[in-house]
Amino acid sequence: MVAAASITTMLFYNQVLGVSAALCGTAFFIASVVDGISDPLVGALSDSVHTRWGRRHPFMFGAALPLGVCFYLMYQPPEGLSEQALFWWFTFTMVGLRIAKTFYAVPHSALGAELTDDYDERTSIFAWNWNFNLVGGILISVFLMFVIFPTDGVQNGMLVESRYQYLAILGGVFCFVMIMVCTFATADQIPFLHTQDRLMKRVKSTYADAVQLIWSNIRVLLVNPSYLSVVACWLILAIAGGITATVGTYAFVYAFEFTSEQIAIRDMIRLPGALFCVAISAYFTRLLDKKYAVIVTIAITAFLIGLPYCLRLLGWIPANGSIWLLVVFFGIWFLAFITYPVVPIVIDSQLVDIADEHELQTGNRSEGLIMSIRTFALKAISGMGGLLSGFYLEFIDFPENASAATLTQEHIDGLLYMMGPLYYIIVYGGLGFCFMYRINKTRHEEILLELERRRSSESGPL
Repeated sequence: MVAAASITTMLFYNQVLGVSAALCGTAFFIASVVDGISDPLVGALSDSVHTRWGRRHPFMFGAALPLGVCFYLMYQPPEGLSEQALFWWFTFTMVGLRIAKTFYAVPHSALGAELTDDYDERTSIFAWNWNFNLVGGILISVFLMFVIFPTDGVQNGMLVESRYQYLAILGGVFCFVMIMVCTFATADQIPFLHTQDRLMKRVKSTYADAVQLIWSNIRVLLVNPSYLSVVACWLILAIAGGITATVGTYAFVYAFEFTSEQIAIRDMIRLPGALFCVAISAYFTRLLDKKYAVIVTIAITAFLIGLPYCLRLLGWIPANGSIWLLVVFFGIWFLAFITYPVVPIVIDSQLVDIADEHELQTGNRSEGLIMSIRTFALKAISGMGGLLSGFYLEFIDFPENASAATLTQEHIDGLLYMMGPLYYIIVYGGLGFCFMYRINKTRHEEILLELERRRSSESGPL
């Protein structure tokens, strides 16, 4: 729900409420700075706490109500606020939403990391997680476009302020209910998860010792080439994804003049890739192993996503209003979304392998800290991507309350250029970091054998 609604956020505050794109970008940036602090902190806390409800579930349960409330408030600011006041309302509600999501998403990701030690099975587990994530996101996005934001005559529904009241209520309630369902439905796994009992016996219950422990784990990760590889690649992909989610909405509405219902096709064509992501990711990892599965699928997917915008810049794509525009544009994207789910699935699986390597190096189970980069990257999709998008829209002097009468070809080309050539530069620049990754199946088997030996020995390194 948060991801589906995020494609409207910049449009809502900029085009509907009249907040400048630069101020919107600044709000996204502030939220990303908070994420950079809160995500690893919450991850480390969920690694270290010791309750009868486990390490993860207390955080997940506590996130439900704040997330629902902040979602509602972000899309329902009080009437009569000035541009500056709207900026601060946007900033504070987004920060609140991000913090609440951190308290759910980071422990939830770490929970998934604890369910198995098997090299291939953990890819399957995260594939099923992404299967439900993607299919659910598709259904919600289609619902929003057809029911909440349908095209009203010639005006796209995302430009109608009154529609956001329904988004705020529905989204807030939905987020609260789904978090509660997930938290209670996974509670039966608590007895089987990793614990930090050995660690808790060693560490004194002081704040200084806890901080020192967190920092020692971070220092080890900062010199781990595999972790740095995944972090750098994942963050750059997230920024590129944020650009496509934000500027892409502007391009759909203004450059291609798609209706809300036509924009929903983008989500419908993602369905086959989402439904078969378990099998597709398993095939790629068996064929190429995890490292090259990520590299190949990023290269293919990114090329296809940016291709329609480059074709429009070259004048090689049908005109707006033509049925063939829909066929060509979304036909290309249909192919892109077949391989798209493989990337986050395999990266999640790589992060769990790194958690095993980290335990071998330090003796600490730090899934929460390690997986925090996953949730930070997902939020950076609208964070850093929103920052760059906001200032880019200011750079090309994109007007507020834009319409066909106020837009020039330079404005349209500016949108297309960022979604095509600049998108390629960002993604393929980040792709190089993937080659730093060092863990393969053979190396992971060696790590697990050593861990089993240490775990079964009372004289293990702690």
